[in-house]
Parts: sequence; C-alpha cells; structure tokens
Amino acid sequence: MYYLIESTLKECTAKECHSSKKQQYVAILTPEEWQNERESFEMGIDMELDILEVHTTKAEVNYDSVTGTFALPDRKDMNADYKKFAFALDEKGIVFIDSGDTVQSIIKKVVATKKWRMPSLERFIYDFLEQIIHEDLMLLEGYERELDAIDKDIDNDKDADLERVNDIRGFLRDLRTHYDHLIDLSQEFEENENNFFKQDNIRFFRLFSNRVSRLFDTVNALLDYTSQIRDTYESRLGVKQNRIMTVLTVVTAIFMPLTLIVGWYGMNFKYMPELNSVFGYPAVIIVSVLIVVGSLIFFKLKKWL
Repeated sequence: MYYLIESTLKECTAKECHSSKKQQYVAILTPEEWQNERESFEMGIDMELDILEVHTTKAEVNYDSVTGTFALPDRKDMNADYKKFAFALDEKGIVFIDSGDTVQSIIKKVVATKKWRMPSLERFIYDFLEQIIHEDLMLLEGYERELDAIDKDIDNDKDADLERVNDIRGFLRDLRTHYDHLIDLSQEFEENENNFFKQDNIRFFRLFSNRVSRLFDTVNALLDYTSQIRDTYESRLGVKQNRIMTVLTVVTAIFMPLTLIVGWYGMNFKYMPELNSVFGYPAVIIVSVLIVVGSLIFFKLKKWL
C-alpha cells in the first residue's frame, strides 16, 4: 500500500509514490516486498529489517535514514503476543515493513479521524504514534476501577481475586516498559540528527513524549496501588490468622484445667475419697463448668475474645 501525505493520506501507486517530488509518502510493505523494492526508496539501507528479530520499540539513526522497530502489547488481550513491525524513513517519507495488518489498521484510523491544514511527515508520524496510545488512558482508568473493586472486597472481608491483581500488575509492567521505549523513540526523532524533519514540526514529537510521560506516571501509580492491595490483603490475612490463633489459644487454655481433672481422676487410686462419694461426680461437673465460665469471663475482661 502506498499513500501520499496531503490534507489526509491519499492512496496511490508505487510509481506515483516514487515520482512525487513535492509530496512526502507513506508505504506499507511485507518483508518480501521490502527485499525486492527497497532500492527504489534510495535510503541507502544495508541492514536487514527482519520482523522475526523485533523485540522492542526503538529507533536507530543511520547516515541516510532512520530505521527502527515497534513491539506493541495487545491492549485487548494482555496474554497475547506483541504486534511487531519495522520502519525506515528519510526526508521523503516513511516505509513500514509489516507481515500482518497492524500498520494498516492504525493508518485506517488516521485516515478516518485526521485531516491536516499543514500536512507533513512529522504530523503523520505524530498521529500514527498517537493512535498507538489513543485508548490507553481509558484502559488504565478501567484497571483502576477494577483494582478499586478488589480493594473494597478486601476491606469488606470478601473473597478477593488476587490472581487478577497479579495479571494486571504484570501487564502494567509491560506497559511501563513499552512507554519507556516510546519516549526514547520520540526523543530520537526530536533530536533530528539528520535534519529529516522541519524544525517547526519538532514540537509534535515533544508533545507526544509529554503525553507518554503522563501515561508512564499513571502506570507507576497503578503499580504502587497493586502493591498496596497485596499488602492490605496480606495484612487482612494476618489478622484473620491471628484471630484463629487467639480462639485456639483460648480453647486450649480453657480445656487445660479440664484435662488436668480428667487425668487426675483417671488414675483410679484405691483410696481416693471422691470415687466413693455420692457427690463426687456432680462436684466434678460443677467445678468443670465453673472453670469454663470463669475462664470465659476472664478472657472477656482482658478483651482476648
């Protein structure tokens, strides 16, 4: 797919893309198409852009071009594989090398939502990057509401889904790394070492960096929140365990004197006067009841129950 950057992206042929002298272009190629056509873009790239070797989001400045890769976590499925593609750009335009449809779906959103009074490659790149994080604030707000609900369940002594907290925490850590890489990428563009970008348009990259930095801070705050929830849960669990141990300790303390009585009168010595007494059995029962009641009153006064 080939586009010319006008008031919006206008689809064109490969010939129109290469022959245009005034308008910058956007191209989307498969890895095979890139291998066959890269010489026609005259970017002087000797390196191989292998989609299979993409591990992170980054940009590298070359003599005649800027190359790089994107590795995007799937916002809809935190356990899904990253969406990966590469790019190469110079002052004439940008080429995306994508074996899937990730770039095409992002560009469709740009075409559907953006119209430019002063079209430029810088503005397109900004809008492209903005589409990557477009719904992230809503996503993070959704995670915050979900964590709030789990936190309330813990406060109300309900069963809390700690596995979900761990899943969210893991995805937030991935997002934090992703945002860090996006900031580095944008700052690399802002540096404009090869003067591919107009100085007046560098502000777009600065604007994007600031926005991602705010998302980065939000993710850090949510990560702290997940740690707080886990600490609260462990604290509540500790309180419950202490209550159980208190009850067991009280029960043990109450039955220790009764156990002593059982052991004492279980010896069956021949000259134990209580064994032949008519009141021996009732007396032991009354003493046992008094011990239990007295122990309960004592523990209540000490606020151990």
